[in-house]
Amino acid sequence: MTRVVIVSARVGAGHDGAACELARRFRERGMRVDRLDFLDLLPGRLGRILCGFYQRQLTVAPRSWDWLLALLGTRVIAGLARRFARLATPGLGEVIDRDVVLTVSTYPMATHTLAHLKAIGGLAAPLAVYLTDPSVHRLCISPLAQLTVAPNEIAADQAQRWGARRTVVARPLVAPEFRPPRSWAERLRARAMFGLPEGQRLALVVSGSWGVGHVESIAADVAASGQAVPVVVCGRNERLRERLTAAGFRFVLGWVESMPELMRACDVVVQNAGGLSTSEALATGLPVLTYRCLPGHGRANAAVLDAEGTVPWVRRRADLEPALTRALAAGNTEPARPAPVAEVAS
Repeated sequence: MTRVVIVSARVGAGHDGAACELARRFRERGMRVDRLDFLDLLPGRLGRILCGFYQRQLTVAPRSWDWLLALLGTRVIAGLARRFARLATPGLGEVIDRDVVLTVSTYPMATHTLAHLKAIGGLAAPLAVYLTDPSVHRLCISPLAQLTVAPNEIAADQAQRWGARRTVVARPLVAPEFRPPRSWAERLRARAMFGLPEGQRLALVVSGSWGVGHVESIAADVAASGQAVPVVVCGRNERLRERLTAAGFRFVLGWVESMPELMRACDVVVQNAGGLSTSEALATGLPVLTYRCLPGHGRANAAVLDAEGTVPWVRRRADLEPALTRALAAGNTEPARPAPVAEVAS
């Protein structure tokens, strides 16, 4: 059986989400798929430490992510990061053998581990890189990858400037469950599922699987706009959930397994990072706004999504109310077409 290896990382949910959907589509084509986590390939507890540091950084000192990304954009520091990625090479080499016909990376550091394995002759299969963010950082690209899949034309241009070889543009990978409601009755059933009111406009506030950023301020500003009632998803951040509940917000959720139904229950999405949740919302036919976005990749993603006209970036509190008014008036959009697996597999 044809074997594909996909390497991701549990850093947030975006990289894993893309890997999961890509694996599903390959399996539908009769292929055997192995999904690996870059963090588990690192020696000892290094992967757990790295993941914990990143989460604490975004939670405690998010502005430092701007500085770190800037440093990682320099030639010297980027080179050191690539050397760090090589620490996962022995672990990866143990699971790569001759029956692998394609390797795919959905996480930048995994890209450089696979590229190093290819450079030293330990990987004969082609390497494809799937870019999960609308914007492209220097570390996302390796010239040793035979294919780089970008989510938009701006990202494709950025990737080529960083040295990507063959680059194609495909819609973001989103599970088929993320689709518009087929009827108003289906939307009402979704609202009943989560105990949401039937006759009010609902703004789904999302901030990634870790619930990071100025989430409380976003929810308060949405409520103060008078345009929609905030429905806040806190992900795995239980402290955030407790604070919002104590502050009197009525609709506060933790980790949500049935996100497609929740999105079909709502009228607009307000997000702060431009990652997987944004793609899922657009596939569900919801208008999306970026507001109080995260530093670093959050701002970079917001700029690209705004420039291509997909998701407006609301930069000031005073602009939120008219932006919500426009988004709600626009209503649902056409769901995005799925990324063609053939482009990745070829």
